[in-house]
Amino acid sequence: MGTTATTTERRWRPPLGLRLRLLGWALALLSIASLASVVVIRQVLLNQLENQITADMRQEVTEFRRLVDGRNPTTGQPFGTDLRAIADTYLLRNEPQQGEAVLIFVDGAFYRGTESPPYDLAADAALVARWTALRDSTYGEVDGGPAGAGRWLAVPVTIDGAVRGHVVVAEFGAERRAEIDRAVQTMALACLLVLVVVAAGGYLAMGRALRPLRQVTETARVIEETDLSRRIAVTATDEVADLAHTFNAMLDRLEGAFAAQKAFVADAGHELRTPITIVRGHLELMGDDPAERAETVALVTDELDRMNRMVDDLLMLARAEQPDFLQLDGVDVAPMMHEVYAKAVALGDRDWQLDEVAEVTISADRQRLTQALMQLAQNAVQFTAAGDRITLSARSEHGRVLLAVQDTGPGVEPEDRERIFARFARGRDGRARAEGTGLGLAIVAAIAQAHRGTVAVNSIPGAGATFTLVLPWSPEVARAVVPRPTLREPGAPR
Repeated sequence: MGTTATTTERRWRPPLGLRLRLLGWALALLSIASLASVVVIRQVLLNQLENQITADMRQEVTEFRRLVDGRNPTTGQPFGTDLRAIADTYLLRNEPQQGEAVLIFVDGAFYRGTESPPYDLAADAALVARWTALRDSTYGEVDGGPAGAGRWLAVPVTIDGAVRGHVVVAEFGAERRAEIDRAVQTMALACLLVLVVVAAGGYLAMGRALRPLRQVTETARVIEETDLSRRIAVTATDEVADLAHTFNAMLDRLEGAFAAQKAFVADAGHELRTPITIVRGHLELMGDDPAERAETVALVTDELDRMNRMVDDLLMLARAEQPDFLQLDGVDVAPMMHEVYAKAVALGDRDWQLDEVAEVTISADRQRLTQALMQLAQNAVQFTAAGDRITLSARSEHGRVLLAVQDTGPGVEPEDRERIFARFARGRDGRARAEGTGLGLAIVAAIAQAHRGTVAVNSIPGAGATFTLVLPWSPEVARAVVPRPTLREPGAPR
């Protein structure tokens, strides 16, 4: 019970469709990006505010120092040591920034400051004592107060080599920071609105984009083995549409495979039923006469041998679809053709000829090519008579190697040239007289296809036929192997 419960828990998945999961991931990433953007922008704005505050304080001090060396606009005379006149002129001209306060001390005592400061710093005796004791420019901070935290810059004013007073510029940025926070909040609300719009639009867009997936699912649910004609209508051009096209192509292959399997089973059943019927009939009628028994046993043995060959051929065709069907290696065409020629002359009393042989090397399975050529040679023997010519050749042209077997038999009718390579198929004319399982040319076609090649027939009815294995070949791997042997003259003894 524990194992079953564990397996069930492991296989359980959240009841969320692909549409919601994709939308969830997209919204999560967008939310993280938006939050990061808001945080970064806020920090950048705060840094800019601090830099601006520092620049404003320095600007105020710079303007005051200019007046120290300037002239009194009322009298037209230099200010000299009249620090109070300098302070009055400065404060008259000064327009403080928001949250800014300027305080001027003369001879250690507070003289004047900007009107309506955010914080009455002159009332803080500790700060005043600290400022009036300074001999160098100093920055500092105010931790608390009615205006919140602030920063100050205190600068001593030196006239004729003596410190006559101090200028203090204080900046309280709480209000400006609040403005930044309000702007950031507005931006965050805008990002939230964008998320809502993206969620709604993304839900609709993903539903449309994933529609082919739902059609694939629905089609797969209604497809039956006996009806593979349903297809998915595709109008888009994205990756999901490519999946739908691939699914349709798979259904095309499956439909063809099921049709071929159905025809194959019907043909195999028909072909195997005949020898089984013959065997059963003769066994049922077999008498006690020894001669009759011997004749029946011989006939039954022959039929069983034919059935065995048929089963072997079927198994070989089934293996042709497996990855290990071929054992590829470099194959020298000329020596292979010589060997095939030597084996073929034993198939029958024919005028065997070895024509042009290309001295090239191809990547192929030598045994399978030999098997295909011998099958074509056996086929030629079946449709020719004693003394008829059968020619073997191998040519290379246009990146291909052509391995051909030509006979002078009855030929192949045009309507049969494609059909004869099907399983259990035979021609409707003279080639119907052939003995065998009807799988020979199908095996040849399977070997050619496994080599990424084809098999073709060129025939004139009544004037013979030429069966050709067309295999791919690259000239870069061509090389000489062995010299071509002296051909036997027609009619010469073997």
